[in-house]
Amino acid sequence: MENKKINIVIVDDHPIVIEGLKMMLNSQLGFIVSKSFASGSEMIDCIMNHKVDIILLDITLPDANGTELCREIKKISPDTSVIMFSNRSERSIIMQSIQNGASGYILKNTSIDELVVCIQGAYSGNIVFCNETKQIISKPSQNDLQVPRLTKREKQILQMVAEGKTSMIIADELFLSPLTVDTHRKNLLQKFHAKNSTELINLAVQQNMIENSK
Repeated sequence: MENKKINIVIVDDHPIVIEGLKMMLNSQLGFIVSKSFASGSEMIDCIMNHKVDIILLDITLPDANGTELCREIKKISPDTSVIMFSNRSERSIIMQSIQNGASGYILKNTSIDELVVCIQGAYSGNIVFCNETKQIISKPSQNDLQVPRLTKREKQILQMVAEGKTSMIIADELFLSPLTVDTHRKNLLQKFHAKNSTELINLAVQQNMIENSK
């Protein structure tokens, strides 16, 4: 009796990448690339009607973000293992992918031997990474190093910002000048390495430094 082959679907908007992967993976014993897609919507239609063991999913697609698409795939087909296959090497994207249900993250410069091992590992229920990805996630990001140390006034203003209060309102309630409040807000952005107030609030909530007012 012939052993069951691992059913693989590739989602990537570069035809040369798809054709190269098909050729390499179909040459491996126990693998079969059953379908390939250039967009997320086409792939979603497929998994709603067909069982798929492994999906090799690019991050950047013309109609979707791969990390968000991964979450949708897992809702539709929880038993399907999603391996992100991308050129993006940012630690934050790798970790977000795993949080959204991915079974692994492989960079496109990996070898075919390493890719094969990762696919087999994900099929067996493991979380898999190529060697370069392992090195990336082993190094803490700047925001992981430590929780920002805030003064009592900064904590007070941070909570008020989270409540949606403007600098003028904060200044009135704390008997400060608007300029002083703005200075505190700029210091908060720097301490959290945040680009704007929305990112500041999200980071502060993640680190349990404020109560989410929403």
